[in-house]
Amino acid sequence: MQNTSSGNSAEFLASNLAYVPQDLKFGTSGRRGEVVNLTQLEIYINAFAELQYLLRLTPSQGGIAPGDEFYFACDLRPSSSAYVASQGGRGEIAQAIERAIRDSGMRAVYLGLIPTPALMSYALARNRGSMMITGSHIPFDRNGYKTNTSRGELLKEHELPVGEVVQQVRTRLYQQSRAESAFNEHGLLKAGHAALPLANPAATEEYCERYLSFFADLSLKGKKLVVYQHSAVGRDILVEILRGLGAEVIPAGRSDEFVPIDTENVDDAQIAVIQKLADAAASDDGRIDAVLSIDGDSDRPLVLGVDSPSGRVKFFGGDLVGMITAKYLGADAVVVPISCNDGIDIGPLAAVTEPKTRIGSPFVIAGMEAARQKGRRVICGWEANGGFLTGSDISRNGKILKALPTRDAILPILCTLFSAEAKGISLLELFAELPSRFSRAALLKEFPRPVSRAIMERFSPSDPCVRDVVFENGQAKALDQKGAALKLTEAELKRLASIRDELERFFCAASGFAPISRLNYTDGVRIAFVNADVAHMRPSGNADEFRIYAVADTLARAEEITRLGVATPGGILRSIEASVAK
Repeated sequence: MQNTSSGNSAEFLASNLAYVPQDLKFGTSGRRGEVVNLTQLEIYINAFAELQYLLRLTPSQGGIAPGDEFYFACDLRPSSSAYVASQGGRGEIAQAIERAIRDSGMRAVYLGLIPTPALMSYALARNRGSMMITGSHIPFDRNGYKTNTSRGELLKEHELPVGEVVQQVRTRLYQQSRAESAFNEHGLLKAGHAALPLANPAATEEYCERYLSFFADLSLKGKKLVVYQHSAVGRDILVEILRGLGAEVIPAGRSDEFVPIDTENVDDAQIAVIQKLADAAASDDGRIDAVLSIDGDSDRPLVLGVDSPSGRVKFFGGDLVGMITAKYLGADAVVVPISCNDGIDIGPLAAVTEPKTRIGSPFVIAGMEAARQKGRRVICGWEANGGFLTGSDISRNGKILKALPTRDAILPILCTLFSAEAKGISLLELFAELPSRFSRAALLKEFPRPVSRAIMERFSPSDPCVRDVVFENGQAKALDQKGAALKLTEAELKRLASIRDELERFFCAASGFAPISRLNYTDGVRIAFVNADVAHMRPSGNADEFRIYAVADTLARAEEITRLGVATPGGILRSIEASVAK
């Protein structure tokens, strides 16, 4: 970083750091990185800057005011609230967040180890901002935090102005003298270890009551449910709510070590673990109706039905859970990202589905707001990972469920269970009522982001206005975001045909792929084939990971597409990676 101060540069903090700083990047799920790079200094810089930005906003924009309460909470990752020797001595992220809150003139209120939606619900009800220290589902060696305004999540529109404030704060703190700085040469607070304040339990109590009250006239009595607890921060809350609604709950698989459960990438190994837990519970307690779980920060559901004769568990993707939930709630507007199961387009929700968005809750939230502006009254959205958002208050039998425009896991779990209960059928029978479209997702880790960007550039049109490309009768037709036809040059049309031809060499007939019929560029590259198969490639926005989503008419084919995609070596994504690297 260029030095602009007139002082002795050798005395600056930046000149005396004993490590190479790694800047935290803004993503749709907050700021995340490897724990070894998450110094308290780096956390403080970004958190303090985001607080300064919120202080500049008006209340209607989600602003905060000096002296207000500002809430924060943690998940169960060790580095969230403690130093971790095996991760370079980094950690106590929450303590750095608390310091940033206090230094911003706010009153820091610690709400404890609670789910992200519990924190958000409590803060929004009081028109206050909040920060959640969490790495969500990502691997154990990573962590981060997410900032919320007093009206909801930080959105994509905030990225540039927040980034400018981050740079200003970074410059000021780096150019402090070593003596003046609150941080040492290792990026740690000089004060050393600090205990967090005693947690305020009010948010936990209020979050449980949110659902116990809304569903108070219903009962899950007679249901036997296994809750896979692992290291989810909301593991006990889920058990408490289900028991409060009458279910017999069998907690299982509790872990003191962090288990990164990605509800969007449930593989055979994880299913095998869950199957063992179900088998053990069944041997002790007889029939099991479902296995339920949530991810690390407990904003994504994991729902599995159990086949009665065999006892085998069956996983239902989050986008399918979202369809069941929206129908149960009587939604008149649903917003989903382009990666979701396209069964929504041919089922009963087709008439109320808004235009598909980019992937990430901020885009779903923007879509819900657009639906509200149209006068829709029961608005919800979800992602392929199952995180369910409500963009309006929802009324049912005289009870009001306040809007919660952030990912939540509890509502879709309860709506799925009550939907099956109302019909007197099993979860397997309930999901069988949905259109016969099956989706799966998988990812490759250690996939460098520069390579991911190169792949996206290679298979994307040169004109950024192109959102859809339809191939018919040997011709390519390009459409914009609103579905209007675009006039392209001959060279641009040839490029589109070349992109299709090259993709067909990777997604080839030998692997069961039909010719490509359509390409969509809402987010990543979504490839539709003439036989209705779909393969969607998209790099992660905040990790060195590359995802492939698949949709097909059979579960076996959807699983086969993802298997072909992430096979190592020689799979489709690794082959594309090798071709780009040449």
